[in-house]
Amino acid sequence: MSQIRTPVADYVIVGSGSAGSAMAYRLVEAGCSVLVIEAGGSDIGPFIQMPGALSYPMNMRRYDWGYTSEPEPHLNNRRIAVPRGRVIGGSSSINGMVFVRGHARDFDTWAEMGAEGWAYADVLPYFKRMETWHGENGHGENDRPSPYRGSSGPMHITRGPRWNPLFAAFVEAGRQAGYPVTEDYNGAAQEGFGAMEATIWKGRRWSTANAYLRPALKNPKCRLMRAQARRVVFEGKRAVGVEVERRGRTEVIRAGREVILAASSINSPKLLMLSGIGPAQHLAEMGLPVLADRPGVGSNLQDHLEVYVQYASTRPVTLYRYWNLFSKAMIGARWLLTGGGIGASNQFESAGFIRSAAGIEYPDIQYHFLPLAVRYDGKAAVNRHGFQAHVGPMRAKARGTVRLRSADPAAAPEIRFNAMSEEDDWLTFRRALRLTREIFAQPALAEYVAEEIQPGGGDSDAELDAFIREHAESAYHPCGTARMGRRDDPMAVVDSEARVIGVEGLRLADSSVFPQITNGNLNGPSIMVGEKTADAILGRRLPPENLPPQMPGNWREAQR
Repeated sequence: MSQIRTPVADYVIVGSGSAGSAMAYRLVEAGCSVLVIEAGGSDIGPFIQMPGALSYPMNMRRYDWGYTSEPEPHLNNRRIAVPRGRVIGGSSSINGMVFVRGHARDFDTWAEMGAEGWAYADVLPYFKRMETWHGENGHGENDRPSPYRGSSGPMHITRGPRWNPLFAAFVEAGRQAGYPVTEDYNGAAQEGFGAMEATIWKGRRWSTANAYLRPALKNPKCRLMRAQARRVVFEGKRAVGVEVERRGRTEVIRAGREVILAASSINSPKLLMLSGIGPAQHLAEMGLPVLADRPGVGSNLQDHLEVYVQYASTRPVTLYRYWNLFSKAMIGARWLLTGGGIGASNQFESAGFIRSAAGIEYPDIQYHFLPLAVRYDGKAAVNRHGFQAHVGPMRAKARGTVRLRSADPAAAPEIRFNAMSEEDDWLTFRRALRLTREIFAQPALAEYVAEEIQPGGGDSDAELDAFIREHAESAYHPCGTARMGRRDDPMAVVDSEARVIGVEGLRLADSSVFPQITNGNLNGPSIMVGEKTADAILGRRLPPENLPPQMPGNWREAQR
């Protein structure tokens, strides 16, 4: 084996995604040298950079690891797709570009679960540092600054033009059903209906590759290496480098100070286990030596499940008019020439966050509204004008695992979500479907509804359960597989400064470390984890900001 025996950088980061690129940017900004290892290739091209083409990259093996779960016993033994970015920018280059921070109570819960220093007051300054918020208008100058929002960060956060009347109708239907309208679900009040925010800037996907990595690479202290990480290399119990496969050869890339894993909630625990850090019995079964027995590695897997509640439209106002090769070509041509038009939006421009029942403190159901009846992966379009809401529970109780299939680094891991294995998850999902039907029955949307496409049928528990078993899909938000906690917690994998417990010189910072899944899409909190971990590495900390969230005073007695 060929080895590089002198350090190539102070910090070697595995993964150029949401957290990895943010850490590279901040470490280089502070004068450190950084090498970022990425298995995937370039993100240049319209399939990634045009927001309207979002369904393409996650279905292209060129950009995606191509993982699927093992058969899920509670979902008719279906295998669930688990897209993870294998490209510059990681999953931020193949996701739906929806930007949700999560609810303030999510992070207070993290702190209560042992992630000290990660309460809402602690993370809010990092959410603000990372973003340039373009205001409630969403696509111009921000003339109404908010103390909850940032104004000079690398991530541009915008709102779509909401030209389609269905976007406003969805928000109005929520109001008519008795829910609040929120001016900014990423600000003081998440609960309610309002405009969706996106990581889109000037008509282009604003991934962490564009926001963080490319600016960092302009500094000679930052380098990007295309290679596939095989394992972390240790001398004793100290991480000193990463073994990679590059150009058909295996070599060791040495780090002067630390190795940092940011390879996703699937690949980061996989790399830990390949390196001898994980459940001792499982490692022994794989024939791997045990460096640190950490049973939490690959455990605590969480995700958001969702279904599409679809309706046929009485009016030809949906995106179905563009669902043909000629129109798609024209949309692409306009975007290439001007950066504008339909292709400049992800078409998720309205959102909703509600509570499923009285006694639930903060929202546990999320809506993405889309003026087209189509699968998220771009397949199986309904052959007529229609629209849909993606809906599902935010805090399922089911927990799954990521395990090695073999000791071969090239082998895909075994992913088991164990989805819908808890009775409470069925209860919440049924409530979500019934509440959604109620919203679509409000006057603002009822005038557009010709008929329900799906679920269709009745409203009994058995009928709704059958629909969920057959149609529930991942919202592509896996997390929690190397959770943060106190160092004396046997199930914690990293401490509050993202240091892997049981070894030295190794950190892990991505959605793996979430003790509990956050409310909404995970790109935003994953970037925040990278920002905050970079400061931990540098011995810094932004002062907490005690801005309380706006919460309904009647949550104990009322569902809305």
